[in-house]
Amino acid sequence: MTNELLLLGSVVFIFSMAIISYRFFGKSGLYCVSAIATILANIEALLLINAFGMEQTLGNVLFAVTFLITDILSECEGKKAANRAVWIGMFTSLFFLLLSQSWLLYIPAESDWAMGAIREIFSSTPRMLISSFIVYAISQMFDVWLYHKWWAFTEKKTGDRRRFLWLRNNGSTLISQLLNTLLFTLFAFYGTYDMGTLLSIFVSSYVIYIFTSLLDTPALYLARRVHERHSEK
Repeated sequence: MTNELLLLGSVVFIFSMAIISYRFFGKSGLYCVSAIATILANIEALLLINAFGMEQTLGNVLFAVTFLITDILSECEGKKAANRAVWIGMFTSLFFLLLSQSWLLYIPAESDWAMGAIREIFSSTPRMLISSFIVYAISQMFDVWLYHKWWAFTEKKTGDRRRFLWLRNNGSTLISQLLNTLLFTLFAFYGTYDMGTLLSIFVSSYVIYIFTSLLDTPALYLARRVHERHSEK
């Protein structure tokens, strides 16, 4: 159960850090967490683990927090702020891709011990980052758009702008993450693994996203409360 406990702990820790960053630094804090998560998730996604009886990549939780962040920003700061987080994530991914590849151009010193490991890791990263860059842009822009579509629908039906936060959160995130999981699995891993492994990665990744989506709903309610309390001061 070690991997399972670590994953559960990661969800709590990462979501908590998003809320804490919003509490103390506002939307700028969320932009920072989004940028960090976008970069690290692409490295973590290189690792395959077994947890909850499924083979899965390790970057799923960090990818999931980017959806939580855009939903918090959509709910509390507006659509423009949410789209800005997406653009920041795209910029940091591109910046990291170019910088990390430049490291491989250097000729290491005779006493160097790290270059071999760096080459081993980052020589396979470009495809991962390019795939992530494209999929992130598509799925996140779609998520922000769909969140506000759900919001307009529930507000029209109820006449209450605050109600049905859980519906617009899960209604946008679960659909967007399905799109994200399908595209990323194909772009990043097709030809690297056999179809059985690809299917396993897709199913396990989406199961994790369903789990994290349900868990991020209380976090979103808490973020809205943090925003409202701050606005009252």
